[in-house]
Amino acid sequence: MAVDRLLPTEEARDLIGLTRDVADKVLAPIVDEYEKTETYPEGVFATLGEAGLLSLPYPEEWGGGGQPYEVYLQVLEEIAARWAAVAVAVSVHSLSCHPLMAFGSEEQKQRWLPEMLGGATVGAYSLSEPQAGSDAAALACKATAVDGGYRISGAKAWITHGGIADFYNLFARTGEGSKGISCFLVPRDTAGLSFGKPEEKMGLHAVPTTSAHYDDAFVPDERRIGAEGQGLQIAFSALDSGRLGIAAVAVGLAQAALDEAVAYAQERTAFGRKIIDHQGLGFLLADMAAAVDSARATYIDAARRRDAGLPYSRNASVAKLVATDAAMKVTTDAVQVLGGYGYTRDFRVERYMREAKITQIFEGTNQIQRLVISRHLAG
Repeated sequence: MAVDRLLPTEEARDLIGLTRDVADKVLAPIVDEYEKTETYPEGVFATLGEAGLLSLPYPEEWGGGGQPYEVYLQVLEEIAARWAAVAVAVSVHSLSCHPLMAFGSEEQKQRWLPEMLGGATVGAYSLSEPQAGSDAAALACKATAVDGGYRISGAKAWITHGGIADFYNLFARTGEGSKGISCFLVPRDTAGLSFGKPEEKMGLHAVPTTSAHYDDAFVPDERRIGAEGQGLQIAFSALDSGRLGIAAVAVGLAQAALDEAVAYAQERTAFGRKIIDHQGLGFLLADMAAAVDSARATYIDAARRRDAGLPYSRNASVAKLVATDAAMKVTTDAVQVLGGYGYTRDFRVERYMREAKITQIFEGTNQIQRLVISRHLAG
């Protein structure tokens, strides 16, 4: 069911129409097969880039779409409703462009940003490590200053698009403590950079998640983004936006599960009536719809605050928490609506339930979101 969206401009309405057209023609026909076979969808991200869907929240002067975050997130939701793995990768790409856009020099932007925003290159975010996930200040991957740049050694983990993305936002230690981390823009073909085998994940099978290994890899000075020691500030600045992206993905996933459950409940009969007409099932579906609508309103509110230049870090954490918890509940309830069929891989709700779980974990676990929110409340 197409969501009846309240959008700020005619251009935004046209953009949603374009997104639905691309998603229905390019993504929906192949998602089941590619997720089942765990095959990377070659050419899909190039198609999205050509349609201008990889750079929507960035300024037009750099090749972006110049769209408000409110609109970009609703585009992301539409993509997620067809293919969550692709939507996550689009969100991560947008996240990986943020450090250069927000903290890069004019020369760095002119050199790299147009191809990043134009879809010629796809990016990945490389913050977590095997022993440092939620505790980003505990990073151990080390960047040692040498003549003309840095020598980097260490491991990174949980990289969406790892080994396939063209560039990586790497956060590595250049000093001591939380102010001893710096940000680098590392190309995939850097000597000394290698990737582990794709993780065997519960869901999001078509887009790989890998580790990365830096073995004395040289990165020139010109590829350090921001000042030395500014890395955590850059990382957390990007994560506020990235959390909104995951919130939108979660809502798209929940909407897809709701649509499948409603369609099934309108067709299946029990005791001489459609099961949607039984109050027990009808009320369950009503609660699912309320959860989806509430989660959508929460992320749109946070996006509007971002667009207005207001503080939105707490709101982003609230949106991520509410939307991803809603996605987990709605997809689980969708399986319940379909009964035994929902537990089989013949129906998409089984996949939706598996995919929803990771949204509660990445871009900061929901326990971390509660920590962020409580700290804001404390002052």
